[in-house]
Amino acid sequence: MKKIAILTGATGGLGREFLKQILKEEIDEVWAVARNEQKLSELRKEYGERVIPMSIDLSELQGIRQIKNMLDKNKPQVVYLINNAGLAKMGKYKDFHIEEIDKMINVNCKAPVMLAQICIPYMGKGSKILNISSASAFQPNPYINLYAASKVFERSYSRALNVELEETGIKSTAVCPGWIDTELLQKEINGKKVRFPGLVTPDRVVKQAIKDAKKGKDMSVCSMYVKCQHVNVKLLPQRLVMKIWMAGIGKYLKEN
Repeated sequence: MKKIAILTGATGGLGREFLKQILKEEIDEVWAVARNEQKLSELRKEYGERVIPMSIDLSELQGIRQIKNMLDKNKPQVVYLINNAGLAKMGKYKDFHIEEIDKMINVNCKAPVMLAQICIPYMGKGSKILNISSASAFQPNPYINLYAASKVFERSYSRALNVELEETGIKSTAVCPGWIDTELLQKEINGKKVRFPGLVTPDRVVKQAIKDAKKGKDMSVCSMYVKCQHVNVKLLPQRLVMKIWMAGIGKYLKEN
């Protein structure tokens, strides 16, 4: 029986780092899931034949069914499920059209749950589910309200699932990083360079996430900055937390 990892959002900065680290494990294949066929092909060329490219749109139910069909056909042991795919956008509520809202909720919320549901029957003791949530899950965040709310869902679901899976030996971990230095980070808004407090590298997030998952932790936080943030938002009134957040991003929202 092949031992596999399923990694979504495989072609992004964090996804590529997860791929590099997971290939160091005793894994026969990594099913690398993303939409861009060319980037997936490049991953396979760079990292070898153990990478199985899967060009799939996780915002569509048919994409989940494709993965389920592959599982049912191959009957592997899923050692890792890493739900890294996610959509994010900063802006006012009125800047979002309903199709965009639908896609973000599908990818950020529905896909991780459905993937866990189809993978758990192929998992066993020691298997791990890593759902990439965010420090945004700790508090309400105006102007990224939909993204932040979706990460609250992912964090809550992951931790509750971990309790339900206790008797199986399968672990579920919510990974909650702050700002990560990848090419996807928006470096400039309205002509102003963006400052990202507590910025960390992708490899730091990934190494900590895998380490925490192996320890059976239900949540992974990789930096002291985010750990302090987590404590602060528990102690402070949420209205004050949102004011602090707005003080930090306010200047980027103003037009030149």
